[in-house]
Amino acid sequence: MANRGTMTPAQILVRPDGAKYQDAHRKWQGIPSLERTPGGRLYANWYTGMETETGGNFVVVSTSDDDGDTWESVQVVVEHDDPEVRCYDPCLWTDPLGRLWLTWNQSKDFFDGRVGVWAVISENPDDETPTWSEPRRIANGIMMNKPTVTSMGEWLFPTAIWSDHPPTEEHPEVDGERYSNVYVSTDEGETVSYRGSADVPNRQFDEHMIVEKEDGTLWMLVRCYDGIGEAFSTDGGRTWSSGRKSHLEGPCSRFHIRRLRSGRLLMINHHDFGEKLSRDEVEGQGNVKVWKGRTNLTALISDDDGATWPHTLLLDARDDVSYPDATEGQDGTIYVVYDWQRMTERKVFMARFTEDDVLKGELADPHSQLGILVNVAEARPEPV
Repeated sequence: MANRGTMTPAQILVRPDGAKYQDAHRKWQGIPSLERTPGGRLYANWYTGMETETGGNFVVVSTSDDDGDTWESVQVVVEHDDPEVRCYDPCLWTDPLGRLWLTWNQSKDFFDGRVGVWAVISENPDDETPTWSEPRRIANGIMMNKPTVTSMGEWLFPTAIWSDHPPTEEHPEVDGERYSNVYVSTDEGETVSYRGSADVPNRQFDEHMIVEKEDGTLWMLVRCYDGIGEAFSTDGGRTWSSGRKSHLEGPCSRFHIRRLRSGRLLMINHHDFGEKLSRDEVEGQGNVKVWKGRTNLTALISDDDGATWPHTLLLDARDDVSYPDATEGQDGTIYVVYDWQRMTERKVFMARFTEDDVLKGELADPHSQLGILVNVAEARPEPV
């Protein structure tokens, strides 16, 4: 029988004081997201809980009212009352109306074959105690990257149902969505519905994003075992070209891409990130990651709609820095959040910089700063 717990809403806990939610008790954490409200408050979230990625995981939200210099931890927690259901891969997004969306995914254990994207919205995210709408399920699958607003005013939600992991449940009703999917809202988020799918070879966890090219074409980029894949749509995401490997490399990890206010494209990705496996190491192994390591997290800017990326700013050169999310403030400040060594150091960091910093290849703005600590989970393993 298919699990019903995942189809029921999680709890939205405001400033919970339970010990397990606090920094001192959490044993691991990662996969963050970041957003800035119209009033200037920064929100960051990630997921944690239990010993690893499994049932019982929950989402933690922190805030900053001084542009990221200091953070108030555990302002909101998203947790399901069914211990077999995990809440994970959260995302924060400020929509064109100025409302803050908090989305997460619900699955029984690691991957139940259907999952589901859930959302709450705050219309007053700058208040002392923001209020949140009732949780609602908006899509099948998993969404962990921000929606895209097109020139037509449509909101595109990038969701996926993994095709490279065996599910723990049978859900034939979603067999047609085991791809990199697009859900859409044409009524400013009142309703969200399935629109289309891209089939990109060698994808893993999908983690795709969509940008609108200057000619109106939608460009989907997808995490793949052998780099970053791509597909294109000229009809608003209803149909997509055959997926293929793009000219962009990546160590099989999450990346971020967005159109800046200036019109240039920004990408946060690993750059010169390590050694590639030899053909002998890959041959006969099926789907394997062909690049080693996640290092040199870098901001890249393109002047030619993504064809080339000549401008770079190194954000963090360490190993095991990963899973960036980014946003741009109304004044053009760029904010990037990422994790570092989820199971050992358990730290979430932020970088704050400008487009001009990237064009110059160094921090030129006095307000820019790298390596800002957002949070660290302080619990340590029990001695053996």
